[in-house]
Amino acid sequence: MWQQNYLPVADNLGLSALLAALPIFMLLLLIGVLRKPAWVAALAGLATAALVALFVYGMPIGLVASSASMGASFGLFPIGWIVFWAVVLYRITADTGNFEIIKDSIGGLTADRRLQALLIAFALGAFIEGAAGFGTPVAVAAAMLTGLGFSPFYAAGICLLANTAPVAFGSIGVPVTTLASVTGLPELELSAWVGRICAPVSVFVPAYLVLVMGGWKGLKGVLPAAIVAGVSFASMQLFVSNKIGPQLVDIMAALTAIIAMVVLLKVWHPKDKFVLAGEHEAVLHVQQHGFGRTVLGWSPYLYLVVLVLIWGSGVIKGPLNSVTMAIEWPGLHNLVMRGAPVVAEPTPYAAVFSLNWLAAGGTACAFATMLAAITFRMSFAQYFGVIGKVAKQLGFSLLTIATVLALSYLMNYSGATTTLGLAFAVTGALFPFFSAMLGWLAVFLTGSDTSANALFGNLQVVTANSLGLDPALMASANSSGGVMGKMISLQSLAVAVAATGMARSEEGRLFRFTFKHSVFLGSVLGVITMIYAYI
Repeated sequence: MWQQNYLPVADNLGLSALLAALPIFMLLLLIGVLRKPAWVAALAGLATAALVALFVYGMPIGLVASSASMGASFGLFPIGWIVFWAVVLYRITADTGNFEIIKDSIGGLTADRRLQALLIAFALGAFIEGAAGFGTPVAVAAAMLTGLGFSPFYAAGICLLANTAPVAFGSIGVPVTTLASVTGLPELELSAWVGRICAPVSVFVPAYLVLVMGGWKGLKGVLPAAIVAGVSFASMQLFVSNKIGPQLVDIMAALTAIIAMVVLLKVWHPKDKFVLAGEHEAVLHVQQHGFGRTVLGWSPYLYLVVLVLIWGSGVIKGPLNSVTMAIEWPGLHNLVMRGAPVVAEPTPYAAVFSLNWLAAGGTACAFATMLAAITFRMSFAQYFGVIGKVAKQLGFSLLTIATVLALSYLMNYSGATTTLGLAFAVTGALFPFFSAMLGWLAVFLTGSDTSANALFGNLQVVTANSLGLDPALMASANSSGGVMGKMISLQSLAVAVAATGMARSEEGRLFRFTFKHSVFLGSVLGVITMIYAYI
C-alpha cells in the first residue's frame, strides 16, 4: 500500500505545487507558445506527469502505469465511444445530402444577417454541439454562414463566440458525465449546477453576438429575436439540466430556440436594413423541401433524442445496466492510501472501471446511426464506409482524449492534483471566481471542456472542501467557466479557419478578435459563481 504525500518537497506547499504544476506548464508551453498539435502536447504532458509522480512524489512505477492506463481506458470508453458515434451520425446525415435539408430549413427563413447568425451560429450550432460536439458546430455553422454571404472572418468569429452557451454540456452531456466520474459527485447535481451557472449567460449571448456584429444600432433592430432566442434557450437549458440530466440539455434547448424563432418570424420581421462588414452575395441557393422531407432530413437527430430518453428511463435502465461489468483495475484498486485533508482518516483509494457497454449514451447514439442508415437506405458498404472514414478522421483526436484522461488520473492518484488544490485554497474567499477562470484556462489549453473537467475536476473538489465551499458548485464552475476558453483554443481557431477557407495566417487575427470577449465572458461566469457561493 502506497501512501500519498501532498507536500513532497521539503514539506513546503509552494515548492510542491510548483513541481506538481509542471505537466500543466508543459501543456501551456507546447500549445500556447510552440503551437504544437494537441496530441503532441498531451503526450508530453503525460510524460512530465509520470516523471513528477516517480521522482517528486515517489510513486511506484507500477502504480504510475496502472493509473495512466485506467485514465486512458476511460478516455476511450465511454468518452471516445460517445464522440465517435455522434460524429458518425452527423456524417451519415451529411453524406446522404440530408444535412442540406436541415441547412435550408433554417437558412430559408430570413435574409437578415443578424437573424441568420442567431439561427445558425447560435441555435443550430448549439444543436450540433449537443449531438456531435468536437469542433463540428464551428465547422458546420461557419461554412453555412459563409455560403449565405458572410465574410469568412465574420463567419468564423461569430461562430466561435456563439459556441459558448452549449459547450459545458457538449456532446450528449460528456463533459458533465466525465466530471461526475472524476469527482465521484452525483451526475444530476453537477448537471443542475452547470445549468444554473450557464443559463444567465445564455440569456444574453444572442444579444451579445448581434452587438458584436452591428453595435447598439444593429441590436435594436432585432432585439425581440435576441430576447426570444436567449430566453427560450436558457429556460430549457435550466429545466433539462435540473430535472432530466446532462445528455439532452443542448439538443432540447437548441430545438426550443429554433422553434421559438421560427414562430416569431411568422409574425415579425425587422424593419431596418442591416449590412455586415465584408458581406457578399450568397452562393447558397436555399430550396423549399416541404414538411415531410424536412422531418425526414432531421430524423437522425430525432432518433437520437428518443433513444437517449429511452436509455435514461427507469423502465429500461435496469436491464441495460444488468450487463455492466465493474472491473477493479489491476495493480491500482485500493493500493493507494489517501490521507488528510482529502479524507478524515487514511482510506484506500478505489479504482473501479465501469464497463457499461450497453447502458452507455454512446450505444444509444450507435443505434441512432443504424436507424438513420436504414431510413436513408444506405447499403452496408456505405454505412461501414462512413464508420471507417470517421475512425480515420478521429484517430489523433481520440489519442488526445485518452492521453489527457491518462494525465488526469495519474495526477489524481499520485496526489499532484491535491497539492494544486491546496495551493488554490490560499485564494480564500475569491476562489469561486478563480474556480471558473481555472476551467477557462484548462479549455484554452486542451480545447475541450471534457478534458478540462478530467484535468481539474478533482482539484476543484479538494479546494472546495478545504475552504468549506460546496464541492458540486465548484466542480460545476470548472465546466461552466471552461466554455469561454473554447473560442480561443488553438483547435477551435484552426477548425474555424479551415471551414471558412481563410488563410492559416489569419488565426492570429481571429485569436485577437475573440480573446477580449473570452476574458470578459469568463469573468462574468466567475462573478455568477461568486454570487451562488455566497448569496
